[in-house]
Amino acid sequence: MPATPAWPPQSTPRLFVETELAPGPITVDGPQAHYLVSVMRTKPGDPVKLFDDRTGEWLAVATDIGKRSLTLDITERLRPRETVPDLWLCAAPLKKGRIDWMAEKACELGVARFVPVITRRTVVDKPNTDRLRSHMIEAAEQCGRTAIPEVAAPVKLATLLRDWPTNRALFFADENGGAPAAEAMRAHAGPAAILIGPEGGFDTDERDLIRAHPQAIGISLGPRILRADTAAAAAVSLWMAAAGDW
Repeated sequence: MPATPAWPPQSTPRLFVETELAPGPITVDGPQAHYLVSVMRTKPGDPVKLFDDRTGEWLAVATDIGKRSLTLDITERLRPRETVPDLWLCAAPLKKGRIDWMAEKACELGVARFVPVITRRTVVDKPNTDRLRSHMIEAAEQCGRTAIPEVAAPVKLATLLRDWPTNRALFFADENGGAPAAEAMRAHAGPAAILIGPEGGFDTDERDLIRAHPQAIGISLGPRILRADTAAAAAVSLWMAAAGDW
């Protein structure tokens, strides 16, 4: 007997939608419709996976296909929204391209919240948060995630520290050194955040301000000098391993 093909196939296209999902019809238009119709050549009866960052991932079937929109019939929930580790990434915005990469990796690695932090040496003081969210959505679509990190409004470093929650550890990646990151993260379980500076690093006054904060924990990411985006990915990976997510 020939094996029954898996349903839905692994090649099934996958999209994020803003609408809260439930069984029944849904209309898709704009760039998403173009992707399904013109790029993926979706035909009536073809499956599509949808997720909404609220209820999880759902299976839908294409029913009515037009030139600029198509209707999908949502038939069943495939899985609930994933549990997201309670980790924030607070990072100084970088040049376009590098901060986009950082946003993608933050999503792929499981960060719950991304906070752009404006420092004295920040190159970009008005990051495009809508673009960052779009990159995160694309990463989630490709990587099978059912949750997307929250993208916070940019905040100045002093304001971030002033309003910092008392129950959240702040791991400060200090280029001047600190406790080995993996050891410090294992020793301080619970809600946490990682603070990554700009390409030129924090200045002396900023470093002193961070180190004086009661929730701040200075950490070292090893003997090599890392670019800011690499440091962010490395620190998040270490935290996820220490927290048992990996």
